[in-house]
Amino acid sequence: MKKQKTKTRKVKSNALGTRAQKYLVDTSVIAQKKLFRLFKTKLKGELLIPNAVIAELENLANHGNDAGFEGLEEIAKMHTLKSRVKVKFLGERPTGHQIKYARSGEIDALIRSLACQEKAVLITADKVQAKSAQAYGFKVFFIKTKFKEEKKSKKFFLFRAKKKKKKIL
Repeated sequence: MKKQKTKTRKVKSNALGTRAQKYLVDTSVIAQKKLFRLFKTKLKGELLIPNAVIAELENLANHGNDAGFEGLEEIAKMHTLKSRVKVKFLGERPTGHQIKYARSGEIDALIRSLACQEKAVLITADKVQAKSAQAYGFKVFFIKTKFKEEKKSKKFFLFRAKKKKKKIL
């Protein structure tokens, strides 16, 4: 059986930006510092930030991860775009169970459930989150991320042991 390649569809930003809408953001977009530029240039409307996202960013920051600090700064910058976006925080902080099983998608499920309740477009850079949301029939704005790979030159050196010449006396 052949494995099918699937592509996550990106909702056209010009179609989303024509009128003010509700957008619910995922941690992945904030941690990668994509949110401010997106609203400054393309989107306008109401930005819904789940308290679960804030909790994830705080956890990252508390563990010394720069993505947590940068994410919180990114959210703080959103308040400067008052003419384009209204920022609103909603939802419960994650429970101990949800935190424990975060890698299994518990917090992602919490975020999707808020998007459903609020009838908001989910903005994410997480491919699995985008696919899951689409499976449920949500509108998704998927931000494709480009990771720059460091080019490491692999040099192989072969060392040959020099044969010792025997001196004849």
